[in-house]
Amino acid sequence: MLKNCGRKFLLSLVGATLTCLLVLMVDQQSREEGSRRQVEADPAARQEEEGCQGCPQLLLVHQHADPDVEPVATPSTEGTRASKPPVEEVTADDVFIAVKTTKKFHRSRMDLLMDTWISRSRAQTYIFTDGEDEELQRRTGNVISTNCSAAHSRQALSCKMAVEYDKFIESNKKWFCHVDDDNYVNVKTLLKLLSRYSHTSDIYIGKPSLDRPIQATERISESKMRPVNFWFATGGAGFCISRGLALKMSPWASGGHFMNTAEKIRLPDDCTIGYIIESVLGVKLIRSNLFHSHLENLHQVPQSEIHNQVTLSYGMFENKRNAILMKGAFSVEEDPSRLLCGRLLSWSEQSMTAYLYRAPPRVAEKCQLFEQSLKMDDHFGSEDAQETKN
Repeated sequence: MLKNCGRKFLLSLVGATLTCLLVLMVDQQSREEGSRRQVEADPAARQEEEGCQGCPQLLLVHQHADPDVEPVATPSTEGTRASKPPVEEVTADDVFIAVKTTKKFHRSRMDLLMDTWISRSRAQTYIFTDGEDEELQRRTGNVISTNCSAAHSRQALSCKMAVEYDKFIESNKKWFCHVDDDNYVNVKTLLKLLSRYSHTSDIYIGKPSLDRPIQATERISESKMRPVNFWFATGGAGFCISRGLALKMSPWASGGHFMNTAEKIRLPDDCTIGYIIESVLGVKLIRSNLFHSHLENLHQVPQSEIHNQVTLSYGMFENKRNAILMKGAFSVEEDPSRLLCGRLLSWSEQSMTAYLYRAPPRVAEKCQLFEQSLKMDDHFGSEDAQETKN
C-alpha cells in the first residue's frame, strides 16, 4: 500500500512539474509574440530590434544611430568631412534657391533677407510671392508673382510650391532648394553640403519637424481611401532636391498635378513633397541637422558653430522670442535674426567690404561701427590678457 501511495505521489509530482513547464513555455511564447507585435508597430523599436540599416529614424530619439543624419557641425566632424573629396563640384550657379513669401511680409521679412544673404546670391535666388512690389523687383530681378492666394492655407501654399517646381525644371539647374522668408541661408555651407551628392542621384535632404513619420489618408477614389506614413522635411527649415529626383516627381508635381496630389492627402506643400518622394517614389529623406526652423529652440545652436549651419531662422518658440544667441549691431526689434551684419558667417574682409558697399546706408553705417567696436574689444582684450600673463 505504501508503494502504491509513493508511486501515486511521484506521478503527481511529475505531472505538476510538466504542467508548470508547459505554462512557462506558453507564457514565454506569448511574451515574445507581444514583443514582436510592439516592434512591428513601433518604428523605433523595430530599428533597435533589427539593427536597422537605412530605414527611417526617429529624429529626436535615435538620431545618433543614423548614418544619413548630418549632425550640427563640430570642429571634429567638420574636419573629417572636409578631408573627403566631393562627389561633384557644385557652384552657386548650379543651385535654384526658391524663397516663398507673401506681400504683407515684403518689408518686415524680405528687406532683411535682401540686406543680408540674398545681397550676395541675387542671381541664384528666386522670390515667389502673391503680389506685385516694384521696390522688391528693383532690388532683385528674380521676383515671380504666382497668382496664388495670400492666405496661409494648404491650397495657397501648395499653389506656390507648384510654381516653384515648374520654374526650377525650366531653369535646367542641378539642385532645387526651398526656404521660407524667415530663413537665413549660408550659401557657402549649402554648396559644401550638396557637393557630397550627385545631382543625378535621388537626393532629398532636409530636417523633419516631427519625431515620427506623419500619418495621412490617401484618397484613391471618391469612396476608397488608404492610410499612408512618410517622412517629410519641413519647409520652415528648408530642403533640397536633386534634379534627378525632381524629374521623377514630374507625373505628380508638374503643371497642375502638384495641386491635385496635395488634395489627395489634404496636407500642405512640404508634406506633399515628402509624400511624392517617400510614399510614391520610395526615396528616403536624408535628415540633416544643418537646417533650422523657428519651430526649434535656436538657443541650442552652439555659438561657435553658427557659421557651419546651412539655414537659420527666427521667430517665436514656446511664446518666447527665438533666435540664435549672438550680439549684433542692431536691436532685437530691428534685427530679430541677429544676422544683419553678416559677420557671424565668417565672411572674409573682402566679402564684408563688398557687402557694406551694397548695403543700405543705415545698415552699412551701423555695421561699420559694430565692426570697429568688436576690433577694439579684441585689441583691448588681448592687451588685458598680456598684462595678466606678465
